[in-house]
Amino acid sequence: MAERYWIETLGCPKNQVDSEKLAGTLVIDGLESAPSPEEADLVVVNTCAFIEAARQESIDTVLALSAARLTGARLVVTGCMAERYGGELSDALPEVDLVAPFGVSLTGSLPAEAVPTPVVLGRKPGTPDTRDPVPSFDLLNLPRPVSSAPWSYIKVAEGCDRNCGFCAIPSFRGKQRSRTTESILAEVDQLGGPDEGLREVVLVAQDLSSFALDRSAGRAAPRLDGPAVGGNRPIVDLVAAVADRVRWTRLLYLYPSTLDDALVEAMLATGVPYFDLSLQHVSRPLLKRMRRWGEGERFLERIHSIRAAEPTAAFRSSFIVGYPGETESDHDRLLEWIEEAQLDWVGFFPFSNEVGTFAAGLDNQVPAGLAAERIDECTALQDVITATRREHLIGTTVEVLIDAPGEGRTFREAPEIDGIVAVPVDLPVGSFVEVVVTGADGPDLLAAPRGAVKVALNEPAAAASGAVT
Repeated sequence: MAERYWIETLGCPKNQVDSEKLAGTLVIDGLESAPSPEEADLVVVNTCAFIEAARQESIDTVLALSAARLTGARLVVTGCMAERYGGELSDALPEVDLVAPFGVSLTGSLPAEAVPTPVVLGRKPGTPDTRDPVPSFDLLNLPRPVSSAPWSYIKVAEGCDRNCGFCAIPSFRGKQRSRTTESILAEVDQLGGPDEGLREVVLVAQDLSSFALDRSAGRAAPRLDGPAVGGNRPIVDLVAAVADRVRWTRLLYLYPSTLDDALVEAMLATGVPYFDLSLQHVSRPLLKRMRRWGEGERFLERIHSIRAAEPTAAFRSSFIVGYPGETESDHDRLLEWIEEAQLDWVGFFPFSNEVGTFAAGLDNQVPAGLAAERIDECTALQDVITATRREHLIGTTVEVLIDAPGEGRTFREAPEIDGIVAVPVDLPVGSFVEVVVTGADGPDLLAAPRGAVKVALNEPAAAASGAVT
């Protein structure tokens, strides 16, 4: 009987892609997927190290899986924590059998034909690597199993060229390193394509809108306040090419200065007007301390212009609360902006003082308790906005992609991130179905196929929520 593996993935969608590619290497090595971690001979934890809370979750998960694993089962830690802390992590977690940085085979060597040119992230070319073991393959371009869902994340680049004050990612993920468009499209085709069940591709990267600019002179990206940009930007061409292959193309993590007219038009043309904007704050002085571009008014102008072109467009963003130097005035401005922007989805995160970042040495650190109070205020306000925007959909007809029995999504919901649409369990997985929204429960919607809902012509939309027959 073949050995069995289990991979526990923590963190962002980019980690999910890495896990799927790790699974591909394990299958090449002759292992089979286990139904649970308690039944696996090899347990792998793909960790997140973005902020302190994520690191603590990773450690807690490692300890829990160590306690639950089979006698003799091997426990491997990989991902961002393994890359960032290496031997220090090995010393802190004696329960772990191997701490494997990016690109280290978890069971042995891969067949030669499956091993791309080794690339060590986070280290300048020519710098000796003193770590043990050393990377044996490059996850970025490895094949992966066919998606079991009607959608799939695809990572188009690794690393980041930006120098945000709060972020340690470039220190262990390295500079941006984009894949070729041809390799990305080949992965879309390999994952199944629309004829074999793949309905949606979600493109992800640390700085998605700067895709392939690392291969151009100067690594410069167009800016909203710069000259008009034509349709020859690599990300614009990539979006169009992916959209030719699948019904829905979604983009995650867009830096606001590079969301120009050409990219907006390309995204609208896919039929998925979903904009995930990496804003982080709206106070110009604070953004400057963050080493970030922009300010609240410019962000609002862009959002309003997109809504003018497509009134149904959905928006997501995230904000750091409690960054060093954040004043009550900055916080009040953020609350005002949230009220005015009326975004569909927002995440709020406390500032995490990351060793080695610019922000680690800044003065005027905000006490953790005060940051928590500010997050509570922001969250309470946004929860009402999100719920209200969802309630406004009651009585409308929407198209949903059925992800699983009884569960679907409109273009407004990114998979595994936003709310869902609860639908009858007999709707085929992978199908697109027109449904009428009959109710809302916080971030989630309730819906039924057209024809199964009766709504009086003059009845208020909200009253239709109970009209399923």
